[in-house]
Amino acid sequence: MKIVIGSDHAAFEMKEFVKGLLSSKGMDVEDIGTHTSDSCDYPDFASTLAKVVVHEKIPGILLCGSGIGVSIVANRYRGIRAALCRSPKDAEMSRKHNDANVLCLGARVNTENEILEIVNSWLVQSFEGGRHAERLSLFENLGEKV
Repeated sequence: MKIVIGSDHAAFEMKEFVKGLLSSKGMDVEDIGTHTSDSCDYPDFASTLAKVVVHEKIPGILLCGSGIGVSIVANRYRGIRAALCRSPKDAEMSRKHNDANVLCLGARVNTENEILEIVNSWLVQSFEGGRHAERLSLFENLGEKV
């Protein structure tokens, strides 16, 4: 499975941790940056990741200090369902009921162990469809087309 990951400077170290976790699971990880802890702008990375997710039809993981900024930016794009998850249960429900294709995490909010549990939960879940698919169809054409 291929997955794309990105972060800003505030989450650079946590991104590297998550990237290692994904690689250890045998996943093909595309890292769109940032590649240092030098100050940078999270909207650049969230926009790039959103476009990769839509065009390559692969899931993505975005990180920033709180996870809030990257989730706001990513959700501006049509075809993106970015979910800010603070717990494994959030991650589970974001996949089952919302078919989230981008997981957003806060490096300054959750510990490495919590992030590990959230990512693991998100990766093993699948969309339930049914009534949830009907709800998703109500907003699938909103946002900027990429």
